[in-house]
Amino acid sequence: MSGAAPRSSTSALGRSLGLIRPHLGEHRWLVCGGVLALLLEVAFRVLEPWPLKIVIDAVTRSLGAGGDAVDPWIPEASWQLLVAAGLATVCIVGFRALTNYLATVAFTLVGSRVSTVLRGRLFRHVQALSDRFHSGSRAGDTVQRIVSDIGKLQEVAVTAGLPLLANVITLVAMCIVMLFLDWMLALVVVGAILVFWLMGRGSSGRITEASRRTRQGEGALANTAHEALGAIRVVQAYGLEKRMAASFDASNRLALTQGVKSRRLAAGLERSTDVIVGVATAIVLVGGGLRVMHGHMTLGDLVLFTTYLKTCMKPLRDMAKYTGRIARASASGERIADLLDVTPEIRDGRDCVELENVRGDISFRAVDVSYGDPADTEHRLVLRDIDLVIPAGQHVSVIGPSGSGKSTLVSLLVRTLDPVHGSVAIDGQDLRLLSLASVRSNVALLLQDSVLFHGSIRENIRMGRDDATDAEVEAAARAAQAHEFVVGFPDGYDTVVAERGSTLSGGQRQRIAIARALLRDAPIVVLDEATTGLDPQSTTAVVDAIGGLILGRTSLAVTHDAGMALASDRVLWVQDGAILLDGTPQDLLSADDGVFAAWVAQQQARDRREVRG
Repeated sequence: MSGAAPRSSTSALGRSLGLIRPHLGEHRWLVCGGVLALLLEVAFRVLEPWPLKIVIDAVTRSLGAGGDAVDPWIPEASWQLLVAAGLATVCIVGFRALTNYLATVAFTLVGSRVSTVLRGRLFRHVQALSDRFHSGSRAGDTVQRIVSDIGKLQEVAVTAGLPLLANVITLVAMCIVMLFLDWMLALVVVGAILVFWLMGRGSSGRITEASRRTRQGEGALANTAHEALGAIRVVQAYGLEKRMAASFDASNRLALTQGVKSRRLAAGLERSTDVIVGVATAIVLVGGGLRVMHGHMTLGDLVLFTTYLKTCMKPLRDMAKYTGRIARASASGERIADLLDVTPEIRDGRDCVELENVRGDISFRAVDVSYGDPADTEHRLVLRDIDLVIPAGQHVSVIGPSGSGKSTLVSLLVRTLDPVHGSVAIDGQDLRLLSLASVRSNVALLLQDSVLFHGSIRENIRMGRDDATDAEVEAAARAAQAHEFVVGFPDGYDTVVAERGSTLSGGQRQRIAIARALLRDAPIVVLDEATTGLDPQSTTAVVDAIGGLILGRTSLAVTHDAGMALASDRVLWVQDGAILLDGTPQDLLSADDGVFAAWVAQQQARDRREVRG
């Protein structure tokens, strides 16, 4: 998936917030508690320098100063006042630390829970996307979005979003207090904030764009690593390590360049903020000293004001840092939003019904299929004008040259894609009018590359039907001729298989997949090159197991195996997206064109060579 076109940073941030907003409602009380704790922390931060002001003015009065040099409500210094000021400082700081802790915990919980829900939502969405999407996207980049991009969104929501919110509230509160203390000096602070805002507006867009490119580069990295490691045997056998490393290094350098650019822009904003803070502090020191000398403010007021200035400028510095982080998170959020914006082509209709009491009749009516965009009038048709009726219980072999559309034809039955024209029906019911779950629960699918998942053999077989008992699992394995080799493992049915079943042979994987299909007990069976790539001994065992699987069921088998085609009730020859031959094996063998007979002879000769080899 190429992703959406670059957008402005405001759009990226808005889209990121739009991802999170729907999930905040269920945590409203936790959010409200966090905001309340945050407001209390700001209040304590505002109160924190006041004991110091009182002590300075009280000591100043004790030293003989009077008049405008000291606020009239402040008494002379005494040990009771000093102790009270010290205790007040300890209490204020303690309560500020407590409220900060409570706010951090609240927002961390919200961030973790929301990201968990969002990651699950994104994963379910990706699983619902059709073959058209998955054939045009790269798995590594998709995984990067599900795992890493959502992780960045969560991390920044806690480490940048919360402090940024606290800093904005602190800035507003401090500015209000400073305006009451001395409006002229407060204008200096307001001016510094405006200058920072203007600088930040320009920088955040550039940081977001650089971060977007960084994430794209990291997605390319994940793609290269996923591709190379997923085919590591081929890479090593053909000596492709250097080529793959070169591809990885190129993506790595791109990610590095854009990552450095992003952080350089963020660092530039932070250092520019330091200059703004330094200039504002110098003006306040000079102006404040002059105003104390002229009696317009007390020494305690100046200390209070400069303390507020320091407290106020720290959030300004932090905001420069958090602006960069949030810009980078917005780029991640945008990549997540781009993925969620992909509309699933295959989904339940509004008035869909359940497919029940299935006999197994199948029909294709004027079916056209394309892997391109259905809205594109120039898309290339993989299947054209397919009309086909298969009665219940019939065993059909689908043969023909590679790339002719055979696998596409049978995949229509499990709705991994829909035709762009025409209809596919089971028992006379259009699949698009039926619920997706009920259609797929009535079809057992067996692929050439039978996928096993990381877990025990028992768990892999039970995926055919979750409520199956151990006895039913073992019965399915016996029927699939898998029981004998399974019990030969030290842990038997509890043997853990590696990812995609790579610790088992091809024949063993296929028989476990057949056991899974048997346990499903679906009335329709789809076989897609189920024996391709197996040695003769494994092929014989798998074919025998398939015989038990299709018994009493409607089956469609894409195959290059002459024996399987000859044993079927009907053979379809698919070529260039159309059905060229359709008949019983006996009729096709005796046909004048001799196409099927020549194919059978060719396949049998190949099988004999493999046996001799």
